[in-house]
Amino acid sequence: MAYYAGNYDVVVIGAGHAGIEACLAAARLGCKTAVFVMNMDSVGNLPCNPSIGGTAKGQLVREIDALGGEMGKAADCTTLQSRMLNRGKGPAVHSLRAQVDRRRYAEYMKHKLETQQNLELRQAEIVDLFKADDGWHCITKLNAEFVSKTVIIATGTYLKGRVFIGEVNYESGPDGIFPSIGLDEALRKLGLPLRRFKTGTPARVLKSSIDYSELEEQPGDEQVVPFSYSTDPSNIKNKVSCYISYTSDQTKKVILDNLHRSPLYSGVIEGVGPRYCPSLEDKIVRFADKERHQLFIEPCGEFTEEMYLQGMSSSLPEEVQIQFYKTIKGLENVQVMRNAYAIEYTCVDPLALKPTLELKDHYGLFGAGQFNGSSGYEEAAAQGLVAGINAAHLVQGKEPFILDRSGSYIGTLIDDLCTKGCSDPYRMMTSRSEYRLILRHDNADERLMPLGYNLGLVSDDEYNAFLRRWS
Repeated sequence: MAYYAGNYDVVVIGAGHAGIEACLAAARLGCKTAVFVMNMDSVGNLPCNPSIGGTAKGQLVREIDALGGEMGKAADCTTLQSRMLNRGKGPAVHSLRAQVDRRRYAEYMKHKLETQQNLELRQAEIVDLFKADDGWHCITKLNAEFVSKTVIIATGTYLKGRVFIGEVNYESGPDGIFPSIGLDEALRKLGLPLRRFKTGTPARVLKSSIDYSELEEQPGDEQVVPFSYSTDPSNIKNKVSCYISYTSDQTKKVILDNLHRSPLYSGVIEGVGPRYCPSLEDKIVRFADKERHQLFIEPCGEFTEEMYLQGMSSSLPEEVQIQFYKTIKGLENVQVMRNAYAIEYTCVDPLALKPTLELKDHYGLFGAGQFNGSSGYEEAAAQGLVAGINAAHLVQGKEPFILDRSGSYIGTLIDDLCTKGCSDPYRMMTSRSEYRLILRHDNADERLMPLGYNLGLVSDDEYNAFLRRWS
C-alpha cells in the first residue's frame, strides 16, 4: 500500500541530460519540481563518449546556453580539450566539440541540481504512473506516492534496458545500473505507442597499455572558443591530447570470422540501431570495400587512466573484442577495463508528441531525450529544456513555447521528431536543416538569447553582456 509523499507542479523521471535541463528549467521558472534518478551517482552521467558537442551538436549546445540552459556552462567548466570542427569548410558547418572530464561533469551537474531553488533531487525508481482527478500519480518501488500536475519522462536507455555482449544478455541500464522495468509496464497500460531501439557503447582501456608511438596525435585548438557566452575563454585550457588509429585487414578478418556470434546478426537484438553511429561489425559488413576504419582514442578524465575507443562500439563476445582490438596499431598490448556492449531500450514513437513535447493524448505528460526516439547527449538536453519550459507554462497557464525550425537547430530537431518521426535513433546533423547557413554556432545568442531572457531563464547580467556584444 503506497503512502502519500508530496505534491509537485512538475515531476521529472530521469536525471540524465534531458532530465537535468527539464528540471532546472521548470524550477527556475518558479515551479515546485522533483527529479527522480535510479542511482544518485548517475546524475549527469556520460555513459558513452566523454565529450560534448560535435557537428551540429555544438550548435545545439550553443542554443541551449542562449536560452538559459546549463549544458554549455558544465562543459566549459570540465573541458579537457576543445576543438572547432570543420574549419576547412564554410562557417555553416563549423561546430565546437569538447572532450570533458566525465566524473567532474557529472559532479558539476549533480551539485547544480542539489543547490537549485524549487527543486528536489531524489534517488528512487518510479514503478507505476497513472492519471487521476488530482493529477499524475508517481509510485516508487518503496511505495511512496507523489502527485504532480505534470510529468516529464526522460528515461534515456534505462527503460526496460537490456545489455547484449555476444551470447550473453541481461536486464541492465548503462554502466551496470539497474534498469527501469515497472515504468515500462505502466506506460504500456496508458496506451503509449512504444517500441524498442538500440545503441552501443565502446570499450574503455588502460592508458598505460597503449603504444602512442603508433598513433596520430590530435591536439586541441590554440584559441579556445567556449560553449557558454558567459564563460571567459582564458579559463579554458587544453590539458590532454586525443589520438587516432585505424583498423586493419586482420581486424576485419577477426570480426567476419565471428559475425555469427554477434546478437546484431543472430537475431537476438530486436531493437533498431542508429544509422549514423553503427557498431564496428556493422561498419565492416555495410562497407565491405573499405580498407580501414578510423577510431579515436580519447581520455575519460584528468584523474583516471581510462581511455575511450570512439568509433569502436560492438556487441561481439568479450574474447572476440579483445582479439580484434589487438589487431589495431597502438593497441597490440591493450588492457580492456570495460568491454563494449549494445543496449536495447523502450522509447515512444515521437509522432505521438506535440511540438511542446507533450503527449497528444495524455494531458500533462511530456517526453524528452532518448525516450522520444533520439540519440545523443545534446539532442536530449535540447528536448529536456523545451519540455521543462512547456511543463512549467502548462502549470502556470502561459502560452506554449515552440521554436520554429527556421530559427534554431532545436526547432529543427523537435519538428523532425514530431512531424516526420524516426525509424532509428535520431541524430542531429547540419544537413538536416535547410536553414543551416544562418543557424550558425556564432550567432546563437542573436537568434535565441532575447527569447531566453523573456522566458526568465537568462539573467540580467548575461543579457546586458549580450546587448553590449550585439551593439
